Amino acid sequence: MEHAGAKLLPFYLVVDVSFSMEGDKLRAANNILPAIVDALAENPILSDKVRFGLIDFADDAKVRLPLCDLLDPNLSLPGLAARGGTNFTAAFTTLRKEMEANVAQLKADQYLVHRPAVWFISDGEPLDAEASWRQAFGELTSLKAYPNFIPCGVDEADVKVMGSLIHPAQGTKKMALYMMEAGFDPASAITAMAEILISSMIQSGYSLADGNTGMILPPKSSLPAGIKQYDADDFV
Repeated sequence: MEHAGAKLLPFYLVVDVSFSMEGDKLRAANNILPAIVDALAENPILSDKVRFGLIDFADDAKVRLPLCDLLDPNLSLPGLAARGGTNFTAAFTTLRKEMEANVAQLKADQYLVHRPAVWFISDGEPLDAEASWRQAFGELTSLKAYPNFIPCGVDEADVKVMGSLIHPAQGTKKMALYMMEAGFDPASAITAMAEILISSMIQSGYSLADGNTGMILPPKSSLPAGIKQYDADDFV
Protein backbone atom coordinates (compact mmCIF):
# COMPACT_ATOMS: atom_id res chain seq x y z
CA MET A 1 0.00 0.00 0.00
CA GLU A 2 1.20 3.50 -0.83
CA HIS A 3 0.33 4.75 2.65
CA ALA A 4 1.93 1.86 4.53
CA GLY A 5 3.67 3.38 7.54
CA ALA A 6 2.07 6.79 7.08
CA LYS A 7 1.23 8.58 10.33
CA LEU A 8 -2.30 9.73 11.10
CA LEU A 9 -3.77 11.76 13.95
CA PRO A 10 -7.54 11.18 14.37
CA PHE A 11 -9.68 14.03 15.69
CA TYR A 12 -13.24 13.59 16.95
CA LEU A 13 -15.64 16.45 17.53
CA VAL A 14 -18.43 15.42 19.93
CA VAL A 15 -21.21 18.01 20.18
CA ASP A 16 -24.18 18.31 22.51
CA VAL A 17 -27.33 18.87 20.40
CA SER A 18 -29.90 18.75 23.20
CA PHE A 19 -32.77 21.23 22.93
CA SER A 20 -30.89 23.75 25.10
CA MET A 21 -28.41 24.12 22.20
CA GLU A 22 -31.14 25.24 19.78
CA GLY A 23 -30.67 28.62 18.13
CA ASP A 24 -27.42 30.58 18.01
CA LYS A 25 -25.40 27.95 19.87
CA LEU A 26 -26.27 25.24 17.37
CA ARG A 27 -25.67 27.59 14.45
CA ALA A 28 -22.19 28.24 15.85
CA ALA A 29 -21.61 24.50 16.25
CA ASN A 30 -22.67 23.93 12.64
CA ASN A 31 -19.97 26.38 11.53
CA ILE A 32 -17.13 24.39 13.14
CA LEU A 33 -16.59 21.79 10.42
CA PRO A 34 -16.62 24.33 7.55
CA ALA A 35 -14.04 26.39 9.48
CA ILE A 36 -11.87 23.27 9.89
CA VAL A 37 -12.17 22.53 6.16
CA ASP A 38 -11.03 26.09 5.37
CA ALA A 39 -8.04 25.71 7.71
CA LEU A 40 -7.05 22.42 6.12
CA ALA A 41 -7.39 23.92 2.64
CA GLU A 42 -4.89 26.60 3.68
CA ASN A 43 -2.56 23.91 5.09
CA PRO A 44 -3.01 21.06 2.57
CA ILE A 45 -0.02 19.10 3.89
CA LEU A 46 -2.12 18.36 6.96
CA SER A 47 -4.79 16.48 5.01
CA ASP A 48 -2.34 13.57 4.82
CA LYS A 49 -1.83 13.71 8.59
CA VAL A 50 -5.23 14.25 10.18
CA ARG A 51 -8.64 12.61 9.95
CA PHE A 52 -11.86 14.03 11.37
CA GLY A 53 -15.07 12.51 12.67
CA LEU A 54 -18.25 14.07 14.10
CA ILE A 55 -20.57 12.62 16.72
CA ASP A 56 -23.58 14.44 18.14
CA PHE A 57 -25.49 13.49 21.26
CA ALA A 58 -28.69 14.23 23.14
CA ASP A 59 -30.85 11.37 24.52
CA ASP A 60 -28.81 9.18 22.18
CA ALA A 61 -25.61 9.65 20.21
CA LYS A 62 -25.13 9.45 16.45
CA VAL A 63 -22.09 9.28 14.21
CA ARG A 64 -22.82 12.17 11.87
CA LEU A 65 -19.53 12.01 9.99
CA PRO A 66 -17.38 8.87 10.07
CA LEU A 67 -13.66 9.49 10.43
CA CYS A 68 -12.47 10.90 7.09
CA ASP A 69 -10.30 13.29 5.11
CA LEU A 70 -12.23 16.56 5.24
CA LEU A 71 -10.68 17.67 1.93
CA ASP A 72 -12.23 14.74 0.08
CA PRO A 73 -14.00 16.48 -2.86
CA ASN A 74 -16.90 14.02 -2.65
CA LEU A 75 -17.59 14.77 1.01
CA SER A 76 -20.84 16.38 2.13
CA LEU A 77 -20.76 17.96 5.57
CA PRO A 78 -23.69 17.06 7.83
CA GLY A 79 -25.90 19.57 9.60
CA LEU A 80 -26.70 19.34 13.30
CA ALA A 81 -30.27 19.62 14.59
CA ALA A 82 -31.48 19.85 18.18
CA ARG A 83 -33.21 16.93 19.86
CA GLY A 84 -33.81 15.51 23.34
CA GLY A 85 -31.85 15.91 26.56
CA THR A 86 -28.19 15.59 27.56
CA ASN A 87 -26.94 12.02 27.94
CA PHE A 88 -23.20 11.70 28.53
CA THR A 89 -23.35 7.89 28.70
CA ALA A 90 -24.59 7.69 25.12
CA ALA A 91 -21.86 10.07 23.94
CA PHE A 92 -19.00 8.23 25.63
CA THR A 93 -20.24 4.76 24.65
CA THR A 94 -20.76 5.65 20.99
CA LEU A 95 -17.40 7.41 20.85
CA ARG A 96 -15.61 4.41 22.35
CA LYS A 97 -17.12 1.97 19.88
CA GLU A 98 -16.48 4.24 16.90
CA MET A 99 -12.92 5.02 17.95
CA GLU A 100 -12.05 1.36 18.56
CA ALA A 101 -13.38 0.39 15.12
CA ASN A 102 -11.61 3.29 13.38
CA VAL A 103 -8.22 2.66 14.98
CA ALA A 104 -8.43 -1.06 14.21
CA GLN A 105 -9.29 -0.36 10.56
CA LEU A 106 -6.55 2.24 10.11
CA LYS A 107 -3.99 -0.13 11.58
CA ALA A 108 -5.26 -2.92 9.30
CA ASP A 109 -4.71 -0.49 6.41
CA GLN A 110 -1.10 -0.17 7.66
CA TYR A 111 -1.29 3.38 8.96
CA LEU A 112 0.60 4.38 12.10
CA VAL A 113 -2.16 5.80 14.28
CA HIS A 114 -1.37 8.36 16.93
CA ARG A 115 -3.50 8.79 20.02
CA PRO A 116 -6.89 10.24 19.00
CA ALA A 117 -7.96 13.69 20.15
CA VAL A 118 -11.53 14.32 21.28
CA TRP A 119 -13.06 17.79 21.57
CA PHE A 120 -16.25 17.51 23.60
CA ILE A 121 -18.64 20.47 23.62
CA SER A 122 -21.62 20.71 25.98
CA ASP A 123 -23.79 23.51 27.34
CA GLY A 124 -25.31 21.76 30.35
CA GLU A 125 -25.11 19.05 32.97
CA PRO A 126 -25.83 15.42 32.06
CA LEU A 127 -29.34 14.16 32.81
CA ASP A 128 -28.32 10.50 33.01
CA ALA A 129 -27.11 8.92 36.24
CA GLU A 130 -23.62 9.98 37.28
CA ALA A 131 -22.62 6.37 38.00
CA SER A 132 -23.58 5.46 34.43
CA TRP A 133 -21.65 8.19 32.61
CA ARG A 134 -18.67 7.87 34.94
CA GLN A 135 -18.47 4.18 34.08
CA ALA A 136 -18.80 4.89 30.35
CA PHE A 137 -16.07 7.52 30.56
CA GLY A 138 -13.86 5.12 32.49
CA GLU A 139 -14.30 2.47 29.81
CA LEU A 140 -13.40 5.03 27.13
CA THR A 141 -10.28 6.27 28.88
CA SER A 142 -9.06 2.81 29.89
CA LEU A 143 -8.66 1.72 26.27
CA LYS A 144 -5.13 0.93 25.16
CA ALA A 145 -5.57 3.64 22.53
CA TYR A 146 -7.36 5.98 24.95
CA PRO A 147 -8.05 9.45 23.59
CA ASN A 148 -6.69 12.80 24.60
CA PHE A 149 -9.97 14.25 25.86
CA ILE A 150 -10.49 18.02 25.82
CA PRO A 151 -13.83 19.11 27.34
CA CYS A 152 -15.31 22.47 26.36
CA GLY A 153 -18.13 23.93 28.45
CA VAL A 154 -20.47 26.78 27.60
CA ASP A 155 -23.57 28.38 29.11
CA GLU A 156 -24.93 26.15 31.92
CA ALA A 157 -22.17 23.51 31.82
CA ASP A 158 -20.79 22.78 35.30
CA VAL A 159 -17.09 23.56 35.54
CA LYS A 160 -16.37 20.75 38.03
CA VAL A 161 -18.23 18.14 35.98
CA MET A 162 -16.46 19.23 32.82
CA GLY A 163 -13.13 19.44 34.62
CA SER A 164 -13.48 15.82 35.69
CA LEU A 165 -13.40 14.86 32.00
CA ILE A 166 -9.87 16.13 31.33
CA HIS A 167 -7.79 13.16 30.19
CA PRO A 168 -4.94 12.61 30.70
CA ALA A 169 -5.24 14.79 33.78
CA GLN A 170 -1.60 14.54 34.85
CA GLY A 171 1.86 14.07 33.37
CA THR A 172 3.83 15.79 30.65
CA LYS A 173 1.05 15.34 28.06
CA LYS A 174 -1.93 16.36 30.18
CA MET A 175 -4.94 17.94 28.52
CA ALA A 176 -7.09 20.89 29.64
CA LEU A 177 -10.64 22.18 29.99
CA TYR A 178 -11.90 25.22 28.11
CA MET A 179 -14.81 27.05 29.75
CA MET A 180 -16.86 30.03 28.74
CA GLU A 181 -16.32 32.93 31.13
CA ALA A 182 -19.36 34.11 33.06
CA GLY A 183 -21.47 36.62 31.15
CA PHE A 184 -19.93 35.81 27.77
CA ASP A 185 -22.14 34.97 24.80
CA PRO A 186 -22.46 31.15 24.49
CA ALA A 187 -22.52 31.10 20.69
CA SER A 188 -19.43 33.31 20.56
CA ALA A 189 -17.78 30.95 23.07
CA ILE A 190 -18.41 27.98 20.77
CA THR A 191 -16.86 29.91 17.89
CA ALA A 192 -13.86 30.73 20.08
CA MET A 193 -13.49 27.07 21.07
CA ALA A 194 -13.47 26.17 17.38
CA GLU A 195 -10.54 28.57 16.96
CA ILE A 196 -8.69 26.77 19.76
CA LEU A 197 -9.44 23.39 18.19
CA ILE A 198 -8.16 24.55 14.79
CA SER A 199 -5.01 26.04 16.31
CA SER A 200 -4.35 22.76 18.12
CA MET A 201 -5.01 20.73 14.98
CA ILE A 202 -2.60 22.80 12.90
CA GLN A 203 0.18 22.77 15.51
CA SER A 204 -0.25 19.05 16.20
CA GLY A 205 -0.41 18.19 12.50
CA TYR A 206 2.77 20.07 11.64
CA SER A 207 4.50 18.55 14.66
CA LEU A 208 3.54 15.12 13.38
CA ALA A 209 4.80 16.01 9.90
CA ASP A 210 8.14 16.97 11.48
CA GLY A 211 8.44 13.54 13.08
CA ASN A 212 7.27 14.49 16.57
CA THR A 213 4.41 13.01 18.55
CA GLY A 214 1.80 14.23 20.96
CA MET A 215 -1.15 16.56 21.06
CA ILE A 216 -0.35 20.27 21.24
CA LEU A 217 -2.70 22.73 22.92
CA PRO A 218 -2.24 26.46 22.35
CA PRO A 219 -0.72 28.47 25.23
CA LYS A 220 -3.06 30.21 27.64
CA SER A 221 -1.72 33.56 26.48
CA SER A 222 -3.15 32.98 22.99
CA LEU A 223 -6.71 32.08 24.00
CA PRO A 224 -9.51 34.13 22.44
CA ALA A 225 -11.63 36.43 24.57
CA GLY A 226 -14.32 34.86 26.72
CA ILE A 227 -12.57 31.53 27.26
CA LYS A 228 -10.72 30.35 30.37
CA GLN A 229 -8.44 27.31 30.48
CA TYR A 230 -8.39 24.99 33.48
CA ASP A 231 -6.00 22.18 34.33
CA ALA A 232 -6.99 19.17 36.42
CA ASP A 233 -4.87 20.58 39.25
CA ASP A 234 -7.31 23.49 39.51
CA PHE A 235 -9.93 21.08 40.89
CA VAL A 236 -7.81 19.38 43.55
